Amino acid sequence: MTSAIPKFTASKASFHAELKKRVGDYFENINKAQTGNAALLFKSILLVSLLIVTYVHLLFFTPNATLAIVESVFLGGLIAAIGFNIMHDGAHGSFSNNATVNKIAAFTLNVLGGSSFMWNMKHNVIHHAYTNVDGVDDDIDIQPWMRMATGQKKYKMHKFQHLYFWFLYSMLYIFWIFVLDYQKYFKKRIGVMEIKTMKPKDHATFWGFKIFHLAIFVVFPIFKVGFVCWLVSFLIFSVVAGFVLSMVFQLAHTVEHTHFPIADPLNNKLADEWAIHQ
Repeated sequence: MTSAIPKFTASKASFHAELKKRVGDYFENINKAQTGNAALLFKSILLVSLLIVTYVHLLFFTPNATLAIVESVFLGGLIAAIGFNIMHDGAHGSFSNNATVNKIAAFTLNVLGGSSFMWNMKHNVIHHAYTNVDGVDDDIDIQPWMRMATGQKKYKMHKFQHLYFWFLYSMLYIFWIFVLDYQKYFKKRIGVMEIKTMKPKDHATFWGFKIFHLAIFVVFPIFKVGFVCWLVSFLIFSVVAGFVLSMVFQLAHTVEHTHFPIADPLNNKLADEWAIHQ
């Protein structure tokens, strides 16, 4: 971590501790676990099964063009749904009370082309610690193409970003798996924050699953259905997944009444403790 990363103000009467206590008491009173249950497991099995069935049908049963387009849209929705319902909860350790099951759930991101290692740093460590802190939170850094925070430099083209954001948001998934993960890997940092040192198994996992994804979603489909059919289907489901993911992600950032805190220049501290900031 670098000195540019702000600190949170310490508090004797911790809001976070009180909040955790009340949440814990609530779940204890209703006799319900704070992690996933049978319903979540069923939903996860259903989503993964639908993705496999749709993938197999597109490749091995050569549907007509109309049905192939519909199935490609559906596949994009499934990718986003797996990200929100399985990967995200697994990465946060809330999918199950079993650590191994959580890790498996988080690894669905690797299968779909991302990196659970980079996601943990970008989302769990940076986003949830420094939400909307310009210069630290990577989620609001789309410069110079879009101005996501009041402190970012304003260009003339930004007056039109409400028109062209549709295209940029739709490109999220493609850029994520083919560009952004590699940038983080080779730069060894996300924004101003250095990523933790990767162990040999982390490097092997990163490259192994990147190659696996290319084989399953690029090389084999081209071999099976041809380049043009693959390209059309790939762009459709990637654009759908990217747009859905972007719209949900940005609801945590750029909607009415959200703030973009700035650290005190004298002590580099944010005014609130972490949980209040959240």
